[in-house]
Order: sequence, then C-alpha cells, then structure tokens
Amino acid sequence: MKEQPLRTTVIGSYPFPGWLELACQNLERFGEADREELIDDAVTVAIHDQLEAGLDVITDGEQTRLDFNLSFYGFLEGIELESAPPRRFGPPAHDQRGRHKVVGELRAPRGLGVVRDFERLKRLAGALIGARKSEPPTTLKASVPGPYTLSGRLIPNQRYPDRYALTDALLPIVRDELMALVRAGCREVCVDEPSMSCYAHREDPDRFVEIFNRTVDPIWGRCRLSTHLCFGNFKGRAVGLRRYAPMFPAFHDLLVDEVHLEMASREFAELDIIREMAKKKDVAVGIIDVKSYYLETPQDVSDRVRLCLQFAPAERLAFAPDCGLSQTARWAAKQKLKSLVEGVKKVRKEMGLANQ
Repeated sequence: MKEQPLRTTVIGSYPFPGWLELACQNLERFGEADREELIDDAVTVAIHDQLEAGLDVITDGEQTRLDFNLSFYGFLEGIELESAPPRRFGPPAHDQRGRHKVVGELRAPRGLGVVRDFERLKRLAGALIGARKSEPPTTLKASVPGPYTLSGRLIPNQRYPDRYALTDALLPIVRDELMALVRAGCREVCVDEPSMSCYAHREDPDRFVEIFNRTVDPIWGRCRLSTHLCFGNFKGRAVGLRRYAPMFPAFHDLLVDEVHLEMASREFAELDIIREMAKKKDVAVGIIDVKSYYLETPQDVSDRVRLCLQFAPAERLAFAPDCGLSQTARWAAKQKLKSLVEGVKKVRKEMGLANQ
C-alpha cells in the first residue's frame, strides 16, 4: 500500500508555457545551451505549479516531450521518421499523427532519455522543495510509455510483420529504461499503456497483461509501480471504446501497486469496479475532467472522494486528474489541481487523516 491514504497525484504531462510552444517551433535559432536553459525553465514552472497546488506526488510535467510519447521515436535507431502527417486539415484527429517506417533493427543505444529527465527533476525539485521546509515530503514520479503503445506509431515490415512483433522488439528497450530509472534512484514509476486500454475490447486482454508483466518484471518490488488506463486524450478527444469492462478480470493480474482510472469525464460510470481492484491494488481515481473547461470546485472534489469511499477504503485510494494535463490550458490546469488538493484535504480532515 502507499504511504498516505487519499493522496493526491498526477499522471505525468502538464501544459507547456506559451513561450516554450513558440521556442519549439523555432529550435534551429537556439544553441545547445539555450535549449538546456529552456528545458530547465519549463520544468521549473511545472514543478512550481504542482507544489503551489500542494500535490503529494509531482512529475517534471513531461516538458521535454512532444506529446506524452512521440518524442521517444527520436531515440530509436532502425526507423525513418515521417516528415509530415498524412492529414493536416479538418478537426484535430488521431489520423493527423504520422507513422514511421522501420528500416532496420530497432535499437536505442542512448536509452530513451527518461533517466536524464528524472535527474533534472531531482535537481530542480530539490531546490524548490528545500525552500518549503515546513511542508510534508513530496514524491517524485517518472512515467515511461510501454512497448505496445510505442509500437502504434511504427509501420510493420517483413522483419516485424505486425504490431505484436514490433512490441516484442521494443519491450527490452523499455525494460532497460525502467531498470536504469530505478538504478538512478527513482522510487515511483508509471508505465503508460493507454493503447491497451483503448483496444482491449477487440484484442486479447490476457496477452496485454503478459506483455506488460514481462516489461516491468525486473523492477517489480523495487519501486512503487503504477499504470494509467485511459481512452486517449489527443486534442481532448478519446480514441477507444470508453468502457473498462473488457479489460477485466484479466487486468487484475497486472504487476503494479497502483492503477489509475479515468472516471470524471465518464460521469463515474463503472465506479464499482474499484471495489474488486482495491482488494489487491491501490486505485488512483481520476476525479478531475481534463477534457472539460468546467473548473471543479473543492466541494465537487470532496463529494467525489466520498463517493469513491463507498467502494474502497481510504488506505487504497489516491486521486488525480483523469489523464495528463498537456491538452489543457495552463490557467485551467492550475485551478483544477488546486481544487483537487483542497477537496481531498477536506475529506482527510473529516476522517482524522489530516496529518498523515
């Protein structure tokens, strides 16, 4: 179990500051030192906003990444990066995201960059947290996309004839990154496999569990391990059938300490599923809708926490936004996180858990 009942956490991503968006469109004008300064400043902003909100668990906001996973392809050898997406106009949709040709053996001799990101998070967060000596310790979390999700942007070829063959090739690359993260001192790791959630209704969920468990087996028991089950959030839109039922009971066997569920945007449909899940794992319930610009109040949040407590005990529950916040404007993300923390703290106080 986690160290604190009803803790507050995040999935990983946070909005880019506007100046970083502009800089990313003009990176050729910056030198290497300029780019490092940009990244440090952006991560500092993300850490600051999360600490200001009072979260128990924070990330680097994934400020070095293009979307939550697309930048990882730049670390892979054996692929030819697509220069342009297949469709540029019309409503933003998943078919505007390009796929890359596989032209050789898939390798990542430099790793996937997550260890370096985590070292930066430790350095920058240490300085900011150190200035808040009266506050409880803050947990630092790193997230890594799983091999099945990463395989979705690659085009099968003769060597790797289908998505599962691509997944098997990517699996040791992701596994090595996870082991390196733990060696670097990361004590909380989230392995994101949203593609498994999106396609469990049409694929074999037991096969998904086997793939996931092979990926995380070397770090299982060596850190706090979680995964995020959602239905997609590109430009605030889902891509999969928004039902958890097809994933279970198979997903009960995932080797994780905590499972995060998208609930707020689905009006808490299937919330009773957490009853069974909480018998074996902690459950981080998404109670903030990142797809809506309705700004939840602390009272909204506390009401939702009490609803979850009808199905699972406090020591098994954590609370978070439904998904990463990268697709949400920063002004809204800041307010949503503050309401999340204030609402959860209200219930903690009612239950006599305020000082835990």
